[in-house]
Amino acid sequence: MTGPGRAVDCAAMSDVARILFSASDIRRRVRQLGRQITADHAGGSPVLVSILKGGAVFLSDLIRQIPLPVRVDFMSISAYGGDSEASGGVVRILKDLDQPIGGEHVIVVEDIVDTGLTLSYLLSALEERGPASIEVCTLLDKTARRIPVVPIRYQGFECPDRFVVGYGLDFAERYRNLPDILEVLDLAALQADPDVLTSFLHGEPPVPADAG
Repeated sequence: MTGPGRAVDCAAMSDVARILFSASDIRRRVRQLGRQITADHAGGSPVLVSILKGGAVFLSDLIRQIPLPVRVDFMSISAYGGDSEASGGVVRILKDLDQPIGGEHVIVVEDIVDTGLTLSYLLSALEERGPASIEVCTLLDKTARRIPVVPIRYQGFECPDRFVVGYGLDFAERYRNLPDILEVLDLAALQADPDVLTSFLHGEPPVPADAG
């Protein structure tokens, strides 16, 4: 396993993953999303709801780009059996909102929308609480895997149908603190050695997604 004292084969590492969206790409897009939300909700005080854990990193950067008196709340959910597709998107709420959202303008902030099953179920559950409006802001939108139609008001990036890590997105709870978002090219290699990408944490030069 990768660790102190082990030499890292950067060429082999770049065969496992490469940058899909760089930290500078993300910063630029988050600023743009913040300006769009600010314009759409001018004079208001929207409630931004983040789904733990992955969405927290995106949310923390996003709210600093919204010069409005926003309120922030969090939910933690889990698909029954751990598989959102098998459960049809039905989830258990592990942590509910701390404050009611009745009459509020709510923005659900997601790190990534994949099949949309879980999000669709969650939006229906939140609608029952009587918000004035409810919108979705996602950093990554993986439309290739979408099953139900889910209205995405604010989209950061269209995401290819690949496994991704970084900027809140994890593999076995690793790599949430990467500043970039990596596209995993060899998932089997990552599963065999979950620490194989740790050198990305130290700023070693990866291969850009558009190289080659």
